[in-house]
Amino acid sequence: MGYKSLAECVSDLEKHGHLLRIKEEVDPYLEMAAIHLRVFEQEGPAILFENVKGSPFPAVSNLFGTLERSKFMFRDSLEKVQQLVSLRSDPMKALKNPFKFAGAGLTALSALPLKQSLFKSVFSKTSISSLPQIVNWPMDGGPFITMPQVYTEDPDKPGIMSANLGMYRIQLSGNEYVQDKEIGLHYQIHRGIGVHQSKANAKGQPLKVSIFVGGPPSHPLAAVMPLPEGLSEATFAGALGNRRFRYFYDEEGFCISADADFVITGTVYPHENKPEGPFGDHLGYYSLTHPFPLMKVHHVYHRKDAIWSFTVVGRPPQEDTSFGALIHEIAGSALPQEIHGLKEVNAVDAAGVHPLLFAIGSERYTPYLKERRPQEILTIANHILGKNQLSLAKYLFIAAKEDDERLHTHDINAFLKHVLERIDLTRDLHFYTQTTIDTLDYSGEGLNSGSKVVFAAAGPVKRKLESALPSGFNLQNCFSEFRMAMPGVLVLSGTAYKNKEKAREEILLLKKELEVQDMEGIVLVVCCDDAAFTAENINNLVWVTFTRSNPAADIEGVNSFTQDKHWGCKGALIIDARKKPHHAPELIKDQEVERKINRLKLK
Repeated sequence: MGYKSLAECVSDLEKHGHLLRIKEEVDPYLEMAAIHLRVFEQEGPAILFENVKGSPFPAVSNLFGTLERSKFMFRDSLEKVQQLVSLRSDPMKALKNPFKFAGAGLTALSALPLKQSLFKSVFSKTSISSLPQIVNWPMDGGPFITMPQVYTEDPDKPGIMSANLGMYRIQLSGNEYVQDKEIGLHYQIHRGIGVHQSKANAKGQPLKVSIFVGGPPSHPLAAVMPLPEGLSEATFAGALGNRRFRYFYDEEGFCISADADFVITGTVYPHENKPEGPFGDHLGYYSLTHPFPLMKVHHVYHRKDAIWSFTVVGRPPQEDTSFGALIHEIAGSALPQEIHGLKEVNAVDAAGVHPLLFAIGSERYTPYLKERRPQEILTIANHILGKNQLSLAKYLFIAAKEDDERLHTHDINAFLKHVLERIDLTRDLHFYTQTTIDTLDYSGEGLNSGSKVVFAAAGPVKRKLESALPSGFNLQNCFSEFRMAMPGVLVLSGTAYKNKEKAREEILLLKKELEVQDMEGIVLVVCCDDAAFTAENINNLVWVTFTRSNPAADIEGVNSFTQDKHWGCKGALIIDARKKPHHAPELIKDQEVERKINRLKLK
């Protein structure tokens, strides 16, 4: 729909039964987040908080809480935008079928940003402390903006067409920030804003930043879309929203989104940082306090009918899971066009997105060989791990599409089973050490520091996976409790992880015991803190295994060896996924707040 504002979107959702109004005063400290989480878990509607304690502004959350609702909001434009993204990835489609794709070019042209000056009178000024001070998790370092659109321009190519509109979290207060004058920005340096800041730093000049909150729902979605090269976020927002992205510049030269509900302007000076965090994040743990860029606030603008937009992140699934599903609906075909031979790739939501990737690619190299083995898919794996956000992954499981044309990456059980049946652990594990991982992932031993591993599988089935342990299976070491989590995967728990040296001793002892056990049909052994929890369902298994391990440090194997600097094992692979002392704490709800919100009718 061509919503002119967030208020218009909220009204449309309410008209069609997609909105819950909460008129009672609600505390932004933990209560609003707890309500959001409870409604989301029930697959409930968007939520309008009319009376936010300590703020004159209402707030809305859970707009994108279900894929059905997300598609409803873009019901008039989704198909056209899918064509537009597809054409940017493969322009030859338009030449091959000009009548089918004729509208896509018009969509892009009519979606170009529109510079205006008529909207300046729409905005009034307020302060950072007057905004809803929403704190989502008990250990958070302060209130954060969780649904921002952060706008910066390229210092070498100013103007909106080369600008970046990204969703990076913003800390409004707490820590060492001067109230109403300073806020914190958190982003990875390889992101668009990071590139802009690097250029500004090199010139010795401050970077101008505009933070938009609210506006039509196409705007926040554009801020998180992995767009093809050359398609700007502002243009995409216009195409998706059936309404051109309207903007103007204030008297200080800051870009203002004319349809946004709130705009915060400020400057980031070279090398000025302050501690930011902790923050409950999408891996299901807190990201801890680290120095991140400091933004000095200039102005805080708001519309007359402004509604604050927010979300809650935490262990998946969350609202950003639906965000991801919608992104896949729009751009799922784009990446395979960019990486030759790739059929599909999935950042596994249940494992926190970034830690684990599943991919399917073609395996056509040397077809005359009797034994098919991973070759082309290894080349594809290197492409994937060098691609934008996918480069943050630690574990990549990649399979050959020729082995099962029906295989897809969104069925976790089936995909893991396919790989574990075919993988040769003496040959098909490939490590990348001393490299970068996600800033939010603390499984390595330093910020952004860790390792990666590729599990590649091509060829016929090599083994039958066992669903039950053989009779007489027993362990005498510290891992005394065991469960079969799925065919071929054994989960063990026992003594808590103390330190690296002690853990090494324990894993070596476990290896010796497993060497004399009947392990036929068991490919993967996961050591964890709670075998019952980890083996309870597939989501628990992948969350524990891949968020709590650093491949190079935490992978071992039965009858392991190193040959020509290649590591492999002749027996089962072991992953030590116990909590380590350097890991961040996991997110736990405040039970007192959970009891307090029972007073509200949330169904």
